[in-house]
Amino acid sequence: MSLQIGEPPIMRKTGRFALFALGFRPFFLAAGISALVLLGLWLALWQGVVPAGGYFTLVEWHAHEMLFGYTAAVIAGFLLTAVKNWTGMAVPVGRQLLILSLVWLLARLMVVTPGMPGMPVALVDLAFIPLVGWSLWRPLWHGQNKVNRMFLLIFAGMTLANLLVHLDVAGVGSSLWPRGVYLMVDMVLLVLLLVAGRVVPFFTEKAVPGARARVRPWVENATFVSMMLAALTELMFPHGPAGGTLLLLTAMVQGIRLAGWYHHGIWRVPILWVLHLGYAWLVLGLALRGLAGFDLLSYAIALHAITVGGIGVLTLGMMSRVALGHTGRNINDTGPLIPVAFVLLNLGAAFRVFGPLLVVEKFNLWINIAGGLWMLAFMAFVLVYTPILIRPRIDGRPG
Repeated sequence: MSLQIGEPPIMRKTGRFALFALGFRPFFLAAGISALVLLGLWLALWQGVVPAGGYFTLVEWHAHEMLFGYTAAVIAGFLLTAVKNWTGMAVPVGRQLLILSLVWLLARLMVVTPGMPGMPVALVDLAFIPLVGWSLWRPLWHGQNKVNRMFLLIFAGMTLANLLVHLDVAGVGSSLWPRGVYLMVDMVLLVLLLVAGRVVPFFTEKAVPGARARVRPWVENATFVSMMLAALTELMFPHGPAGGTLLLLTAMVQGIRLAGWYHHGIWRVPILWVLHLGYAWLVLGLALRGLAGFDLLSYAIALHAITVGGIGVLTLGMMSRVALGHTGRNINDTGPLIPVAFVLLNLGAAFRVFGPLLVVEKFNLWINIAGGLWMLAFMAFVLVYTPILIRPRIDGRPG
């Protein structure tokens, strides 16, 4: 199935303000701002500059907002845009899109508000992902490509993951919070594996003359079988050799998959090499997490390889590429700041993952450097892409 990510279908026309004309606009902007603000706030809380308070503990809030705040916004923005292209069916725009955005924003505010009753916080936060799934269920279910139905199952898994986190906070069960966090990581990985398999080979062939991505059916099948088995095993028997073995197998399959997409010409196109590097971080993160299952290294290091490196780098690249294509701009015209942002974020991931491995005594230093580089990268994204996301397409088309 072809993926025409840069050519959105005809929709109703917009005025000078186009933030709610298509799903990528509000949610990519929200993701960029939240990545900047939430990480800055977390660093201030972690260092004791700002007193901690709110619904979650400090560590819980940091993990939750990275996954259910930033990452959920990116996924929502991408799917609320791409599903229209994949199926030709309607997706939320205008008022419906505004409501979804407000639910996401309200949840982000409620979890950091001291004294907020737990039940309203949990209900609002739990509502966002099911609402996105409900708004997309018709095109995902009735579209010609039945594989798209998997996204509905993933939405259910994400909702379960968030529920486990909130049940733990409410004291209903013990050790549910880490299971919820890792289940959400695995659901996000499934989304990224699905999406990357469609867009990275497509983007590579389109941007690099002579590039021909090698897509092997057995690799594609093994990609999702191994990842789903690993996710189920980690949910039932967390942090053990069984899950570790499956995660190592998944990493090996993904390495083969990425190698089939590679062409040396990607290094001439920043908005392309960032996607390949982001996927490489996912492969590394899966491998490290597999090794952690055998107690060979810390799960925290493996988790940050996946989140900061894989999710962070890959989603920054995807948002940058999709926003240019869907606003009628040249996809190679990133300007000078965005390639710098790609480099900074990769450096931040390297400091966060390899710093503690090499010199654990400097742990606080590595955290501060990685956090600062992350914030600089997303500051560049917000500065460059805010006017792009709030204004209509430059070619006059709606969307």
